Amino acid sequence: MSKPFRPDTICVQAGWKPKKGEPRVLPIYQSTTFKYDTTDEMGALFALEEEGYFYTRLQNPTNDAVAEKIAALEGGVAAMLTSSGQAANFYTIANLCQAGDHIVCSAKVYGGTFNLYSATIKKLGIACTFVDPDASEEEIEGAFRDNTKAVVGETIANPALTVLDITKFANLAHAHGVPLIVDNTFATPVNCRPFEFGADIVTHSTTKYMDGHAMAVGGCIVDSGNFDWEAQKDKFPGLTTPDETYHGVIYTKQFGKKAFITKATAQLMRDLGSIPSPMNSFLLNVGLETLPLRMEKHCSNARRVGEFLKAHPKVDFVNCAMLEGDPYYELAQKYMPNGTCGVLSFSLKGTKEDAVRFMDSLKLCAIVTHVADARTCVLHPASHTHRQMNEEQLREAGVTPGLIRLSVGIESPDDIIEDLAQALEQV
Repeated sequence: MSKPFRPDTICVQAGWKPKKGEPRVLPIYQSTTFKYDTTDEMGALFALEEEGYFYTRLQNPTNDAVAEKIAALEGGVAAMLTSSGQAANFYTIANLCQAGDHIVCSAKVYGGTFNLYSATIKKLGIACTFVDPDASEEEIEGAFRDNTKAVVGETIANPALTVLDITKFANLAHAHGVPLIVDNTFATPVNCRPFEFGADIVTHSTTKYMDGHAMAVGGCIVDSGNFDWEAQKDKFPGLTTPDETYHGVIYTKQFGKKAFITKATAQLMRDLGSIPSPMNSFLLNVGLETLPLRMEKHCSNARRVGEFLKAHPKVDFVNCAMLEGDPYYELAQKYMPNGTCGVLSFSLKGTKEDAVRFMDSLKLCAIVTHVADARTCVLHPASHTHRQMNEEQLREAGVTPGLIRLSVGIESPDDIIEDLAQALEQV
């Protein structure tokens, strides 16, 4: 067996493998449908008896090539692209749970994810218990129920920037016969591969570093192929018992290690349809080709900026796990020794109004909802991404009134620091 390529090579070479006379660059298959010569040929596709393309809502060559690349980057067996990171997070839970089920989730997650699991899936009859990711195993153990079907966390929480102890959560999940799902958006597989530490399924908002240029919203689900669904047959009937909407196919029997992604594609994408456009997947692929280069620059810039802010007399604290003394420095060294990401957060010594004045005084750093692209940007989580939370929920998520999230881009670090310095003078 040949040795697998390293991440830098995978980012450039994986997914699209042109044959003689085919385009060197991944083509955009901008077509809703695909033609066949006989009725039986297409019938075999609808019966899941043959692989192939017939309708882009289920599969598209451009989308599949990019999904294959991301699966290779994470070290997984299969992946599925979605129209957004939120769609990926929802599909992952919906692929495992039904009304009456329960999940356990880290309390320090992106505000949109918190709302998805605390409110939206609750309306579908799926309950969620949030736990402090830094709590002891014994405390987290108390959150599990007989109907728990999954455990969820973020490699690097947005915007609290806590680092998840993946091994701890994986061990707890597996002790209860359920998979660990990790959102690896901020770290990316360049800096962390959660499967190597026991995670079973990874999700991404590809909108962030993978795309890297704020051009295309997207998401991805990657399955490690390591979780034994058959060993927990009674917990996951959707995977281990006949699907009558597909002539009684049993996904674990027919598709083995690819059962989870096949079910998500054939069943959920068929019915809910949150697909990315082939054009967006093409743009994502272009971003992926430079992901290792950009992540190295994002991380080195963030270290410089973090050190500047940490030393500034008007700054109360800085959250950046790449800085010695950060509460998550040791965990970051274990899971992401080459760097975490370009996002850091900090709080000024002062009021919420001081934070707003500082942000409004920035010239190079833009106030935008987005994060994790080539350009430096900033936002106020309590007013923006986490606005829907109450004060108690904000505290649980690690969002203080004066907290500022800074996404350090790949510009000159000196220019970024000079802009921050002049804005701090206005406070």
